[in-house]
Amino acid sequence: MLLSVITVAYKNLAGIEKTWQSLAHLAKAPGITFEWVVVDGASNDGTAEFLENLNGQYQLRYVSEKDNGIYDAMNKGIEMAQGRYALFLNSGDIFHSDIITVAHQLAAMPLTDNAMVIGDALLDFGDGTKIERRAKQGCYIYHSLPASHQAIFFPMSGLRKYPYDLQYKVSSDYALAARMYKKGYAFKRVKGLVSEFSMGGVSTSNNIELCRDARNVQRKILGVPGFIAELSYRLRLRTTGKAKALYNKA
Repeated sequence: MLLSVITVAYKNLAGIEKTWQSLAHLAKAPGITFEWVVVDGASNDGTAEFLENLNGQYQLRYVSEKDNGIYDAMNKGIEMAQGRYALFLNSGDIFHSDIITVAHQLAAMPLTDNAMVIGDALLDFGDGTKIERRAKQGCYIYHSLPASHQAIFFPMSGLRKYPYDLQYKVSSDYALAARMYKKGYAFKRVKGLVSEFSMGGVSTSNNIELCRDARNVQRKILGVPGFIAELSYRLRLRTTGKAKALYNKA
């Protein structure tokens, strides 16, 4: 199986339905095999009932049980996943229609290639404003993720070795990618928009903690010198602050 789409949810039935609807884009790609793995945090809003009624569509497998937060739930998804790559598309996040061409590029990767495959994403600020975040060069990891988390196809071999570290409350995705990069998993670019997602999640609402977490990742995992990590922290604080202000304005 090529791809595991892992969705984490908690009391967001409307978001789950939205994500499920967007899977139709990926299903249009001929010859592409994928599964949908959903980890729900024991929601009482009808999420489990909705998933049960799908009768395994898109090779759906799910659990609905309590967890220790979003990254713990993502680790549960990793344990359940069976694909060669995994993409984390959480409740409310959607595939862009470009995913058809992106999936074909992903499938063309050599079986021996363990790179993290990155593409572009659309950031939706909720007031009609949508900003494209284009993937950057792999070395950008020393400052931040070179692509949106929802546009990174992680090789399952790396995820099983280096799962999300729960000590990072809002930047565990950055820590995971940084650790994999330092262990020899390069970034490889594909063309096209992978996903679209709404701003206002953990990284937007907790931007100061995000910046602090990221600085720790740079120092402890990437080995970035202190003064450079501090410059990166200040730059990140400005850019995330602007994103937060734009979202709050909406």
